[in-house]
Amino acid sequence: MPPAMSETPASSDPADLVEGLLRLLDVADEGNDHFAGARKPGGVGRVFGGQVIGQALASAERTVPEDRPVHSLHAYFLRGGNEDFGIDFEVMRDLDGGSFANRRVVASQQGKPILTMVASFHKREPGVEHAEDMPVVPEPETLRSEADLRAEYADRVPERQRHMMLQPRPIELRPVESRHWMGGPPREPLSHTWMRAVAPLPDDPKIHRAVLAYASDMTLLGTATLPHEISWAKGNMMGASLDHAIWFHDDFRADEWMLYVCDSPWAGRARGFNRGRIFTREGKLIANVAQEGLIRPITKKTGGT
Repeated sequence: MPPAMSETPASSDPADLVEGLLRLLDVADEGNDHFAGARKPGGVGRVFGGQVIGQALASAERTVPEDRPVHSLHAYFLRGGNEDFGIDFEVMRDLDGGSFANRRVVASQQGKPILTMVASFHKREPGVEHAEDMPVVPEPETLRSEADLRAEYADRVPERQRHMMLQPRPIELRPVESRHWMGGPPREPLSHTWMRAVAPLPDDPKIHRAVLAYASDMTLLGTATLPHEISWAKGNMMGASLDHAIWFHDDFRADEWMLYVCDSPWAGRARGFNRGRIFTREGKLIANVAQEGLIRPITKKTGGT
């Protein structure tokens, strides 16, 4: 889902942006495995899907022993969240086994579920190892930030989209290829993006997993639009995340550069399927992501009175 707009300009100070993200992802324990997720200050419109996933994961992790980090989560977006309200999270403890724990989470607003998620947690143990190699791409220092690119291209998108496009973000993105909103001919549905939190994060691994979950909803859905001349920036498509899955493989820091490699092997029937692989700068594969999203073309009405 695209990030929601804000009523007032957000601070552009990196430390303030990250502090705001940490407050957003730090759910409040309401007792009896219920947790409260704050609304984005000044938020207007639809809640960013990565926020709901990050808060749902934070809620589930509050109920699991420290020795069992999350290894996978699978979420379905049921309704668009509303930035006017906080989010309620109910956690169900389905399993506490010798090696694994399993949790179900229902996120609701005003009594209606907006997301359901299942997460699995695994006690660390040794095993066989292999991993895919990271693609060779330019280093992040050689690339322009997406914030700079958005400022340059903002006047080329519909006016109603510009405010959202120019909002400061707590996640810094440096794309290797041009974005779909930058125009250009259709191309292969493949993108590479360096990403990290814009300021240092605390050392708690749970925070880094929640931040990665939040950031994993960025850039992914747009991959399915790359072979086609449609984009939210052109105003000729309606897009929304339908489901989202993450597999966490290894330790990482979300405030250090990570490479997000996204591809889309299929699109059709107004949906697009997207995959993501996340590597550390040193080339360690730390997570895989999958998502199907709505990419419904919009045909402008002409003529008639």
